[in-house]
Amino acid sequence: MENILFDLDGTITDPFLGITQSVAYSLKSFGITVKSLDDLKVFIGPPLDVSFREYYQMSEKDSLKAVDKYREYFSDKGLYENKVYEGMEDFLQSLLDNQKRLYICTSKPLVFAQKILEHFHLEHFFHGIYGAELDGTRKNKGDVIAYCLEKEKLNSETCIMVGDRQHDIIGAHANHIPCIGVLYGYGNREEFENYQCDYIVQDLNELKGVIENV
Repeated sequence: MENILFDLDGTITDPFLGITQSVAYSLKSFGITVKSLDDLKVFIGPPLDVSFREYYQMSEKDSLKAVDKYREYFSDKGLYENKVYEGMEDFLQSLLDNQKRLYICTSKPLVFAQKILEHFHLEHFFHGIYGAELDGTRKNKGDVIAYCLEKEKLNSETCIMVGDRQHDIIGAHANHIPCIGVLYGYGNREEFENYQCDYIVQDLNELKGVIENV
């Protein structure tokens, strides 16, 4: 495959502290105290409003308010409470050296994704960066991927998706694209197998091997 579509959170960078601190800040505004940030790992990957409804039984109206509160913290601090996975820069450069074209497809708002990639000096690795809008447009991973394919005029048969959660698999398959699940992120083998992930890898070395041979 010549076109590699990457999720951002849990795939390129580890956003654990920034996302969980932002969620805790939001929940506090609703009078909810979180005992451990580890309990909020489930918020890494899916659209935020969906997670607030699923895990805290919020109404749609309250879930959107919760997202606004989340962004108060995230846009100021949480954005930068993040780290690039070890070896990522060399890995991405090796793909470019092998004539691959790289894209970001994230459910995170595009403006935040761009700031994160710029902050870590990663933006130059990617031919295009695609994400949701702040108003909720394209928060579904399948919609983000479809938008990338349309704007870049990519044939799905030349693409593969790389991500760490079920949403990456579902979104890729909705666009007739195979998906590689990375176990160093926030998903697990059972999740990947349940959603019929095409390839499952432990680390960047295995990921590179799959990309070079599909």
